[in-house]
Amino acid sequence: MTAASPPLLERYRDLIAGEGESFPISLGEGGTPLIRARRLGGEIGIEHLYLKFEGANPTGSFKDRGMVLAVNRALGAGALAVVCASTGNTSASAAAYAAAAGLPCHVILPAGKVARGKLAQALAAGARLIMVDGNFDAALTAVRRLGEEGLAVVVNSINPDRLTGQQTAAFEIVDALGTAPDALALPVGNAGNITAYWRGFRAYADAGRTPDGKLPRMLGFQAEGAAPIVRGEPIEAPETVATAIRIGNPASWQWAVEARDQSGGLIEAVSDEEILDAQRLIVRLEGVFCEPASAAGVAGVRRLAAERRIGPGETVVCVLTGHGLKDPDAVQAEEGSLTPIPPDLGAIRDAMQLYVRRE
Repeated sequence: MTAASPPLLERYRDLIAGEGESFPISLGEGGTPLIRARRLGGEIGIEHLYLKFEGANPTGSFKDRGMVLAVNRALGAGALAVVCASTGNTSASAAAYAAAAGLPCHVILPAGKVARGKLAQALAAGARLIMVDGNFDAALTAVRRLGEEGLAVVVNSINPDRLTGQQTAAFEIVDALGTAPDALALPVGNAGNITAYWRGFRAYADAGRTPDGKLPRMLGFQAEGAAPIVRGEPIEAPETVATAIRIGNPASWQWAVEARDQSGGLIEAVSDEEILDAQRLIVRLEGVFCEPASAAGVAGVRRLAAERRIGPGETVVCVLTGHGLKDPDAVQAEEGSLTPIPPDLGAIRDAMQLYVRRE
């Protein structure tokens, strides 16, 4: 989004806003790049591969799209505070938008399950953090009860405003491509995003904003150690390096299944090894650094292409849900293996394996 562009909620006001509704809070969310991934597509075997990089949002993840609407409406309704359960990205986004609105933000965290980069964002924005001895699902159960008691507005994706705001990413993809892609791939954790994208593509087509009315197949991917939808049952102790999708009982489970079935898509699992390998490929071939969970969609598409379940001529968009700096600990740093060398040009040139040509 350029400086001259209207805020996200104003751009799609006709599809989002109620009559006379105002949206005073914005951090410049939305308008994220849709990147043609030529080198990555060549490696995978898909000619028309795109990356929707949501790491370019203000707090570095897709959560900002829904949070801006949820917090604006909480403020408009006279809320005294907002609250969320979070493995990281939601807390960072909620804290930032609550700060902009002048509202207290309370975050319930599962013990030991939050990436440091995300926790730092929430702390810096003044969120009040409470860590519980349990997983994300236990934290969300507590948050639901707090919402029912009216103590604070819940801004997890169980809040319908969150999913409504997140639909705007689907609108932007259609605007950029001129139609919907053949397939859209993304990670599945709490399952709100796959639900929101599918609703967004349908809403845009129903409003006549998708010229040919085309709808994509929705391809969702969970981590093998946190794949309740794939297994067909909740997982009590989910485990994966992809912290953003380390969820054992998704709040939007049934809606995700509907998105899969109605679109003729799928929800499958990928291994941590596949996720980390895809994360490295994305940044080394395209220069885009995403967090591990974001790479799950690319890992899944890579497998589907190898198995010829995606055609080489199809248009495929992979959603990269968060920036790589959200979870830097997941990347193996090379610095520890470096040995200092003398600071002279010859030694540096030798280390670079660059040599002066002599005729």
